[in-house]
Amino acid sequence: MSLYQLSKFLYEINRDPAIQARFRANPQSALEGYDLTDEERGAILEPDIGLLYVLGVNGQILMHYAAFHGIEWSDYLQRMRDGIKRHGPVRAGLYAMTTSLDEKVSS
Repeated sequence: MSLYQLSKFLYEINRDPAIQARFRANPQSALEGYDLTDEERGAILEPDIGLLYVLGVNGQILMHYAAFHGIEWSDYLQRMRDGIKRHGPVRAGLYAMTTSLDEKVSS
């Protein structure tokens, strides 16, 4: 997994109108130059907010990417929760989970 490259792309698309325009015109070409796995590329292109969260993308970066796609705040939060249920615990980064969701809920 290339969390740095994934986060770098999302950070740059959040801040750079030229990258945003390139992504809107041709999403695949906007990803050129970033060393991403197939899973990461798929999550960006979907966009699969839940999977991006599980892959370890920082929520501050991810919320702007969700807004770029017109995803409302409450839906954004739900997609992150659904991502954990679907893809398992956060794998890397600041939000990496050391216990399962079931353990957290029952505590």
